Amino acid sequence: MAYTAAAEHSFASSPAVPATAGLQRAFLWLLGASGAIVFIEPSPYEFISFAAMLLFFATGTRMRPVFLPLALLLFLINLGYSTAAAHLLEKSEIIGWVLTSWYMAATVLLLAMIVAEDTAARLDLLRRGLIAGGVIASLAGIAGYLNLVPGGHDLLTLYERARGTFKDPNVLGAFLILPALFALQSVVSDRFGKALRSAIAFGIMALAVLLAFSRAAWGGLIITAAFMLALMVLTSRSQAQRSRIIVMAVTAAVLAAALLAVLLSFDSIAEMFRQRASLEQGYDAGRFGRFGRHILGAGMALDLPLGIGPLQFTRFFPEDTHNSYLNAFMSGGWLAGISYPALMFTTVMLGFRHVFVRVPWQPAYLAIFAAFLGTVGESFVIDTDHWRHFWLMLGAMWGMFAAAHRYRATQRAVEAR
Repeated sequence: MAYTAAAEHSFASSPAVPATAGLQRAFLWLLGASGAIVFIEPSPYEFISFAAMLLFFATGTRMRPVFLPLALLLFLINLGYSTAAAHLLEKSEIIGWVLTSWYMAATVLLLAMIVAEDTAARLDLLRRGLIAGGVIASLAGIAGYLNLVPGGHDLLTLYERARGTFKDPNVLGAFLILPALFALQSVVSDRFGKALRSAIAFGIMALAVLLAFSRAAWGGLIITAAFMLALMVLTSRSQAQRSRIIVMAVTAAVLAAALLAVLLSFDSIAEMFRQRASLEQGYDAGRFGRFGRHILGAGMALDLPLGIGPLQFTRFFPEDTHNSYLNAFMSGGWLAGISYPALMFTTVMLGFRHVFVRVPWQPAYLAIFAAFLGTVGESFVIDTDHWRHFWLMLGAMWGMFAAAHRYRATQRAVEAR
């Protein structure tokens, strides 16, 4: 409709000064790409995000009332962490953990404020940066696993699993899900040339996910991809578009299955795949296994309003919580333990409410929401507390909520005129 086109044109105009717009775009791309390099701390992501804060605040990015619930919940979570850690501040690793948590909260608000303006263009830059970072991390992991780099096997793998530019193979696999979804989205919807390039990128990242041998990443990629493609079909504007998505998705699934069959013909990959594909590993079972710790830890949490403090769970149990919701209770007491799931639940509910809102950035929204929802579910079996890409997705989600509200208000105003 004419009014929709007018609203899109009105909404797409960026408030950025032309002299700084190019620099803003460069930092957004770098912000997405730098999340792929976290084997050192502070990581490049911390430096880029801090520089981005200074740049965007200096050029007029501002806090909006719509973000107050987000800011309040983030504040309560970190207040809980800080209170529970008050008696442990003589330990430098505790101070580092708490400061990192506060900083991750700051990056969430930064991303929300950035994405709320000039939304479609800024999301596209983040998307491109994430795909580039995903390909770089994947190539590093694949090269390490295949011994293609002298001395790279020890650096780029862990326990004979690809970890690339991450400390842990599980985090590599989890990070790659969102850029892989972006690439898959392009494969099923873009013109041939761009779809082919995206198919190559998707293939590289999917191979790295396989070689990371992370059960959560395997299941996460399959489930989130299916969920995103289903949403794309449901929100498509034409029957031809729906048909293409379905045909391309089926084709991609067949090719992926064929590639998997070829890879499993190699004995080393097949053996590790059999070990990791087991639904229950040795560290999952038993009274002090992963799920036993969840039950015992939940009982402790009910008796400890102030928790036990960050990084203290292993004083009582053989391993970490491997459950972000339980970790919120143990590291930050009832205050963080209630506020953390409240933030996740609120974001997921708002996420479902915005699935069918017609906005110019709807495809990016569906990919980010699918990946975010998958990580929220994965948080029940792994600690995601300091995953940079998780907080990036959370901030982007809230930014898109605010942008969708403004976009619909603009639509109604244009229609009325």
